Amino acid sequence: MKCFPFVTVLLASALLVAACNPSSTPAVVLPPTAAPSTGVVATPAAPPTQIQTQSGALQGAIEQEIVAFKGIPYAAPPVGDLRWRAPQPAAAWQDVRPATAYGSACPQPVSQEIAGAGDIGTKSEDCLYMNIWTPRPDPATKLPVIVWIHGGAFRIGAAGVVGYSGVPLATRGAVMVSFNYRMGQLGFFAHPALAAENPGGPANFGLLDQIAALTWVQQNIAQFGGDPGNVTIFGQSAGGKSVLALFASPLAEGLFHKGIVQSSYVIPDATLAKALDLGGQVATSVGLNGAEASAAELRAIPAEAFVELPAKLFTSPVVIAGDSVLPRSIENVFAAGEEAALPLIVGNTSNDASIALAFGVEPADLLKRLGAANIVVRALYPGVGDERKRALQATRDVVWTMPARWIADRHAKLAPTWRYYFDYTAVNSRENLPDGVPHGADISYFMGTGDLSPSLKDIFTDEDRQFSRLASEYWFEFARTGTPTASTGPEWPPDDGQQDKTMYFGEMTAVRTNFMKARLDVMIGLVKIIDRVVVSK
Repeated sequence: MKCFPFVTVLLASALLVAACNPSSTPAVVLPPTAAPSTGVVATPAAPPTQIQTQSGALQGAIEQEIVAFKGIPYAAPPVGDLRWRAPQPAAAWQDVRPATAYGSACPQPVSQEIAGAGDIGTKSEDCLYMNIWTPRPDPATKLPVIVWIHGGAFRIGAAGVVGYSGVPLATRGAVMVSFNYRMGQLGFFAHPALAAENPGGPANFGLLDQIAALTWVQQNIAQFGGDPGNVTIFGQSAGGKSVLALFASPLAEGLFHKGIVQSSYVIPDATLAKALDLGGQVATSVGLNGAEASAAELRAIPAEAFVELPAKLFTSPVVIAGDSVLPRSIENVFAAGEEAALPLIVGNTSNDASIALAFGVEPADLLKRLGAANIVVRALYPGVGDERKRALQATRDVVWTMPARWIADRHAKLAPTWRYYFDYTAVNSRENLPDGVPHGADISYFMGTGDLSPSLKDIFTDEDRQFSRLASEYWFEFARTGTPTASTGPEWPPDDGQQDKTMYFGEMTAVRTNFMKARLDVMIGLVKIIDRVVVSK
């Protein structure tokens, strides 16, 4: 599939270094008293805070009338001989295990921790821990289960970030789950010694961790009040890419039932051959004999030695195609219509390209190298005279908006699919964010955590809370019923592959027909031109 080969430039050069008049249905102005639906009957009795899992008993704690269980081991620590192996079951415990604090985050470079996310706490190779929030840990309730997969270019991030709290969605009536997974060289890595040790085995160890977490959910979530037959996975950026990978992986079949993809990008997956070559270079960089290094020698190197290596030695921000977890690339699986035929929501923000600027890459520099093709790009953005702003918008559309439409149009042939575009900025941030909603800034609204987020809590207004209630209700109802609805919002029709119906989340939330269609159609035709410019550089 050759739809987006040039994305290697626009995003790989940004992330790998670090990590026209649409018609619309009438807009809906939110009423000032919009309130969230809970889906749970209130009860004066305090919910139990101790439950039994297959591995042993857990003692949780009450957070705002929600029972939270944190730091649950869903797999054995991937250390020593278990490094670069499929996750193994966690050892059982006899006594009641305290589950009131987040487990350690996985190893990652301190220099690239996500700005504005808050403290991720301690870091350790022993990091395969899960967190669960539930309104009532009773097997009889059978509440919808929502599983969050954090982003961070498959190199940084953690589940224990305050803005990822599951309390708001659990308050609506869901069982909310988050977890850590291996990243960077420890999570996505291939080397000749490992291939010889396990021919045809995995290289996407981080994806195997995600699959292990979903397997644990299937085996245990009923004890927390969740329905193992109604599990929705959702993630942003690399978390969104993970959702697509799980839709494409044969090993994840049956572990979830719906998916939400927020701001995934479409950089081509790394090939296994490329990953093997990088593995040899990594071994050399940590003082071993390159491709000739043994698996034992690699496992003896401290984890910290891998995390601060140069970005060029990582496969991130993509997964590896060609191993046992992902035999074919995500793009090829979706192009062939062979992904999981499950309901899907996909979309992006109005300034996802901000991630390029965050890592010191200026999109305007890319447009200057397009020559004659830049004339076409200028024509696609009438009224945008500023070269930098036009470059940001073009990069956003090429890397995020166009792929979201491509995925939605194709997946709609298999299962109900909805597309959105997120353009709501906090009232007190609008003057400071003239380019739109930055990459990742939508998370707090969909998760309902604006009053917890370090970057929002001090400026969050009632208008912002009102909008967040609307946005998160669509996500909750999709998880609950399989259809995104909101009591105070417009009806959101699915994409039929012909007339694109896109939910525009903004100050005036509305459904728009053929949103950006003319522009995106032309941009697809520019792919080969832009690709030649990039490759020739």
